[in-house]
Amino acid sequence: MYLIAGLGNPEEKYRGTRHNIGFEVLDALADRHDIRVTSDKCRALVGKGYICGEKVLLAKPLTYMNNSGESIAALVDYYKLDAKKDLIVIYDDIALPVEKLRIRPEGSAGGHNGIKSIIARLGTLKFDRIRVGVGDKPEGRDLVDHVLGRFSSEDRVKIEETIIRACDALETIITDGVDTAMNRFN
Repeated sequence: MYLIAGLGNPEEKYRGTRHNIGFEVLDALADRHDIRVTSDKCRALVGKGYICGEKVLLAKPLTYMNNSGESIAALVDYYKLDAKKDLIVIYDDIALPVEKLRIRPEGSAGGHNGIKSIIARLGTLKFDRIRVGVGDKPEGRDLVDHVLGRFSSEDRVKIEETIIRACDALETIITDGVDTAMNRFN
């Protein structure tokens, strides 16, 4: 079984912000595969189903971004998963322009507090991840204001297309492996 976690913040006021792009991708994936992400388990909203014939658990941590590892590690432990083989995390990346995806099988947190939390709780850098570009902050703008801000109408159109590609990339990881997804979508 795959645990697919989209990162974000749970309150309604964060809906549509750059930092919640992981939640948006997860919602689109759930819609695409008719999976209801409504159960509360290990401080996350979760839904079970199948993607490309593989059993999956979709999760949206309710711990807020900076403590995502608490929920993710609890789910990994509860379901006795191997993070290297079974975990895929989707999250925002300000180092990438809007429309860009970066898929990796491991790596550092790169300054992302949600990923720092997951790495600290799991004790490993080795888990698949899909980074979704949300664009760098404009000069003079506070980083927190940027990631908790919303996309311009022009960028919103681009990000909707990127969400579709992120879902395609995730399906490719499941069917053909992370290397193929990297070659196809990076």
